[in-house]
Amino acid sequence: MDAGPYDERLGVPLRWWVQGVMLVATLWLALVVAVPGPAAWVCTAIALALLALLLVTYGGARVSVADGWFRAGRARIEAVHLGTATALDPEETRRVAGPEADARAFLLLRPYLKRAVRVEITDPADPTPYWLVSSRHPDELAKAVQGLADSHRP
Repeated sequence: MDAGPYDERLGVPLRWWVQGVMLVATLWLALVVAVPGPAAWVCTAIALALLALLLVTYGGARVSVADGWFRAGRARIEAVHLGTATALDPEETRRVAGPEADARAFLLLRPYLKRAVRVEITDPADPTPYWLVSSRHPDELAKAVQGLADSHRP
């Protein structure tokens, strides 16, 4: 059962952009009354560029299932090493990421995404027991990972 390719970018929510721009605007307001105009504008432009870089980089993590691989951020694992994929609700995600967490697990979590997918790792040489990956569409991601794992089992 191959569920087909899956690709998701874990971009930050719009409210983070709005709040960041408001923070930079506050910085500009403080600078414009304290330093000469051009210096305030240059500092504000630098702060805005740094904000954009930070938000794009943090939100640039990709989760994909394609070509026999499951990728989460910079990590990737071949389909033959994937076990059961389970979509978790917000409470299960909190529990698995917190009190019931295994320190050896691979985590790609974002605080603005309350649901995740837990993927068991079956490679005996890999000390990582599971991956816990945030997703906006955990049911679809779990289905795609499970389809990939099932299609590569002997």
